[in-house]
Amino acid sequence: MSTPHNQANKGEIAKTVLMPGDPLRAKYLAETYLENVRVFNTTRNMLGYTGTYKGKEISIMGSGMGMPSIGIYSYELYHFYDVDNIIRIGSCGGFKEELHLRDIVIVQGACTDSNYAHQYELPGTFSAISDYGLLEKAVALAKEKKVPYHVGNVLTSDIFYHADDKADKWIKMGCLATEMESYALFCNAAYAGKKALTLLTVSDSLVMKEETTAEEREKTFTAMMEIALEIA
Repeated sequence: MSTPHNQANKGEIAKTVLMPGDPLRAKYLAETYLENVRVFNTTRNMLGYTGTYKGKEISIMGSGMGMPSIGIYSYELYHFYDVDNIIRIGSCGGFKEELHLRDIVIVQGACTDSNYAHQYELPGTFSAISDYGLLEKAVALAKEKKVPYHVGNVLTSDIFYHADDKADKWIKMGCLATEMESYALFCNAAYAGKKALTLLTVSDSLVMKEETTAEEREKTFTAMMEIALEIA
């Protein structure tokens, strides 16, 4: 069974899917870490792969940029392909001085300036959170690997180039960093009764005015990638 966005047949996608935003990062991950790799999707160049890591079947698929994109792909994975777990592995802009380039942010919850949850017609504001079991495993592994990590809330924003940047207001509320996908992923997981987690690598600091290159973002965020593979 295929969809307008995914040409995979049922059974070709593993129960756990790692989702980087960039499809080229999905390609790099699959070719670097997985064995017996097979491609299950090339539609719209949103590359998807299934293979094995240490004997366990895992799929890796790009999500694209922003909530509308990951909203489509994660919804289909949960509802049409029987996926149980999605782990987003992405980049973020650090809001705090203590977040250095390449530090890992293990996302506990996602705040948002989006209207994504409006579809559920809830009589209030939905707190989009990750699955605690996956989060606990990620924290334990980060400690074991002795990699610098932070746990907390992030801002999932609809806008990359803000006309009137209000980051200071989110920083005051304790948000560690900003990105563009997690709130939609966590909402979709909650609605489907499935599990989700986001692991982010700090690609740039909005405080220290530092940043990594596009190639570094594609190929050098290995600590985050390896944690995701181990807990999948």
